[in-house]
Amino acid sequence: MGFLPISKKDMEEQGIEQLDFVYVIGDAYVDHPSFGHAIISRVLQSHGYTVGIISQPDWKDEKSITILGKPRLGFLISGGNMDSMVNHYYVSGKHRPNDAYTPGGEPYKRPDHTTVVYGNLIRRVYKDSPVIIGGIEASLRRMAHYDYWANSFKRSILLDSQADLISYGMGEKSIVEIADALASGIAVKDITFIPGTVYKTKDIEGIYDGVMLPSYGEMKTTSRRYAESFQIQYCNTDPFTGKTLIEEYPNGVYVVQNPPQPPLTTQEMDAVYDLPYMRTYHPSYEEAGGVPAISEIKFSLVSNRGCFGGCNFCALTFHQGRTVQTRSHESIIKEAELMIQDQDFKGYIHDVGGPTANFRHPSCRKQMTQGVCKNRQCLFPEPCSNLEVDHSDYLELLRQLRALPGVKKVFIRSGIRFDYLMADSDDTFFRELVEYHVSGQLKVAPEHISDVVLSKLGKPKKEVYERFVRKYYKINNQLGKKQFLVPYLMSSHPGSTLKEAIELAEYLRDLGYMPEQVQDFYPTPSTVSTVMYYTGIDPRNGKEVYVCRNPHEKAMQRALIQYRNPNNYDLVREALIKGGREDLIGVDKKCLIKPRKKAGEKRSSVKPVKKKTIRNIHKKK
Repeated sequence: MGFLPISKKDMEEQGIEQLDFVYVIGDAYVDHPSFGHAIISRVLQSHGYTVGIISQPDWKDEKSITILGKPRLGFLISGGNMDSMVNHYYVSGKHRPNDAYTPGGEPYKRPDHTTVVYGNLIRRVYKDSPVIIGGIEASLRRMAHYDYWANSFKRSILLDSQADLISYGMGEKSIVEIADALASGIAVKDITFIPGTVYKTKDIEGIYDGVMLPSYGEMKTTSRRYAESFQIQYCNTDPFTGKTLIEEYPNGVYVVQNPPQPPLTTQEMDAVYDLPYMRTYHPSYEEAGGVPAISEIKFSLVSNRGCFGGCNFCALTFHQGRTVQTRSHESIIKEAELMIQDQDFKGYIHDVGGPTANFRHPSCRKQMTQGVCKNRQCLFPEPCSNLEVDHSDYLELLRQLRALPGVKKVFIRSGIRFDYLMADSDDTFFRELVEYHVSGQLKVAPEHISDVVLSKLGKPKKEVYERFVRKYYKINNQLGKKQFLVPYLMSSHPGSTLKEAIELAEYLRDLGYMPEQVQDFYPTPSTVSTVMYYTGIDPRNGKEVYVCRNPHEKAMQRALIQYRNPNNYDLVREALIKGGREDLIGVDKKCLIKPRKKAGEKRSSVKPVKKKTIRNIHKKK
């Protein structure tokens, strides 16, 4: 079928005089189902609408938005596969040197707050065209929110972008309903009835059963009111129980969020992924070296959406929801067979998963008729008694993929929820995971080992992770394999004081392991953890929580995790003294760092861990 038009010449060649929609995107144009713009545009095309792509326009030049002409029905905007501010900046505020979603990895090809800038650009040129924003940036900023990079409380992105509607969540259903409404002649200001959308109005009289959130003014003045609002929003992310939410702004303006769209059925998921994607980036990017992000997903398979894991630092609840949705084996096998035919395929499927690889069905039977529980989590603090733990469907899918001619190995890299795995009384999947699907090392995400911090993270207790570690190595030994675990760890999450950071350092000392990478907590929009960071309040219970905001203390907490690095000596020493743990400065094997030998000596530390020791982490356990 070919790529969608990106120029007037393409339109002429495809016999299109005027496009129904012009889709303005912050990423390069990649026609692959791992890119949101590809899915939305192909879904619209499958319903008879024409769509053209303007990728990374020059936001300083109004002509850049006119290259495809004025669309018949409206403009669509997506900031990209990532929030533009996360895409641009490290948590330290330093600009990232490259952009994997841009041709050649070139940075600075999209503006900060991309959706807002593109929206205002379009509104200046085409004052009366409907503008619909979507993608993760719009989805997670759909109501008033804290912006870490500006350290300020921002309005709904709907207002700042001057858009007419937000299609939040994954958007396949709502975008078609919006398109059909516009095509039928309904004015965009009157499209107030579609699930999965957010609109603005001055008249809320006709809203049935709506829930009034604290006003923007209240939340901006009193952060506790934002925590209260967020909790209401969090409890209304399910399509079965979610209410219409109303947020008041000055001058009589209201932002109204309709309940979410129902989750896709397996048949609907299959239909989305069976569309005629080109499965690569637009050929115009070849000269620049292509689009780096394609290498991560070209030979990977999406098997599910949604996540009932409930990690507090993750925004999946607000974007994909807690109800797991899956594709059929047939659909996934069909995509794998297409993948195998690619000339660059070397026999390795890099991943089969989604937000959590080993979730292949809703957590319990009632979810598909009654929705998820509002005030209970499926896995935290312990697995719910109604949780259905079953890996058999995922296991069968992996076996079918392994058996395909031309496939040498099928890896799982998108993340295993180890507490869910440990809740399974049948070890068959665990054994086959270790035997067939680990590429030398398995990456898992305990995030921390202090139960105080884990409770704020929404992660299982330390004891669960340690049981998983013991079982993993036991199965490896039984199978005669030497494979290792690489734990992802996070520093400075709300709830973590120097005491808990030192506790984590001691744990790593006992393992003989220093992580090569550590993630500082990153306050991204629409997560429970970000609300804690901004307000100092746990929105789940209204209690105060310790928050590390001081850059120097954040540096100390991070340095403690990598205490063996000589460059971190001064920070580690300062942290241990401030934390009242000078007993860990010395020559004893339990000490983290050695004392300075004489006055004026810059630093001293224990010897770096040899690679062999790092690879054998956890074996002492």
